Amino acid sequence: MPYVMLALGILFALVAVNAHAPRRSALLLAPSFFCGWLTIEMAPHVVVTWAAVTALTAAFGGLDAWPGWIGFALAILGIAGVAATFFASRRTVVTLRDSGAPLDLDPEGAPRYPLAHLIVPQLCLIPRRGVRVQRNVVYHDDGELRLKLDVFQPAAGGELRPGLMQIHGGAWVIGDKREQGLPLLNHMALQGWVGFNVNYRLSPRATWPDHLIDLKRFLAWYKEHAEEYGADPDFLCVTGGSAGGHLTALVALTANVPEFQPGFEDVDTTVQGAVPFYGVYNLFEPGPWPRPMGATRLMERMVIKKPFAENQEAYAKASPVTYINKDAPPFFVIHGDRDSLIPVAEAHRFVGRLREVSEAPVIYAEMKGAQHGFDVFPSYRTARVIEGVERYLTGLHRQYRQGSPPTVPGEVSESLDGTGHHRSTTAE
Repeated sequence: MPYVMLALGILFALVAVNAHAPRRSALLLAPSFFCGWLTIEMAPHVVVTWAAVTALTAAFGGLDAWPGWIGFALAILGIAGVAATFFASRRTVVTLRDSGAPLDLDPEGAPRYPLAHLIVPQLCLIPRRGVRVQRNVVYHDDGELRLKLDVFQPAAGGELRPGLMQIHGGAWVIGDKREQGLPLLNHMALQGWVGFNVNYRLSPRATWPDHLIDLKRFLAWYKEHAEEYGADPDFLCVTGGSAGGHLTALVALTANVPEFQPGFEDVDTTVQGAVPFYGVYNLFEPGPWPRPMGATRLMERMVIKKPFAENQEAYAKASPVTYINKDAPPFFVIHGDRDSLIPVAEAHRFVGRLREVSEAPVIYAEMKGAQHGFDVFPSYRTARVIEGVERYLTGLHRQYRQGSPPTVPGEVSESLDGTGHHRSTTAE
């Protein structure tokens, strides 16, 4: 048993180190991400489990020899390291890049997101009381292609409500509306929004730009059917993470581009706001990677299906940064600073270019200590982000109803810790 304790201690210590400093080498990228992701966002559960395992191993003779004591010490250090990630998430304020001003996503203290969902993450899969969910609504069916979505509505009826489109991630090849965006959509429905969790074709069966065309088809469907679900057909915001963040940015920036609306070119596909999480925004320039994202086997063989070297224009057309324009809708870009799959520098350069051109407000929130996909679990950090996104989108909707141009919502600017400078959240 002492050597079992030693092995556990080494394992716990290595996992804790990875949570604070994820590996980015090609060989360790995937295991490092999954291990760090689960450890950071499930930190309270990991700490309790590890403490119980350490105690049981000690009770059954794990400390009967010196290797066991070394392992015990390493286990305690590992548990402390993981616990530190949890306490850091509770203290974290979101830094508004370039201003240095912290944005407290929960100025009143504890988030309104239910504590029970933080303790038992599986509860986020169950519609919350006061939320009605309609599943597998068909939004496109042409005899060959049948696309579906889930609708999250407030249980109480009333006037038309703002709409929110959720786009799942999964590297353009996996993922489903049943798996992502559920904490946000449940919460937004309780706050009076109608959420649409939208599926789209996936690669390798689908070839770019099939993914975006499908999402544009939803926008056309929304214009025609929103009122049937209690939503305002003239107000829709879009959000999504990872590949969904990439598609969120494209949906927001390619309004009314005929190439992505075959057969429905005349439909207005403008959205009123975008909240991309940890997305990739540039496929044709290296930036945070030693080579462009478009030059990877994933993109060349499964998604765009063209050699990068001879088809860089195709990869530029698939990049949100290509479509940045002065009429872009308001953006709230969110990224974690420990993201090992899409480095945080990718968000920095996208926000910088967007702020140079867009006349709408561009807010950037950097979550300290957060890995890629941090919001999939209803962790404390997720709760704080959901609160912030809700206040941001609610502020945009209020401005829309008042007929005023979009600015940094008061709900957001009031959270600036001690600065009071609204201009610090937008481009200078």
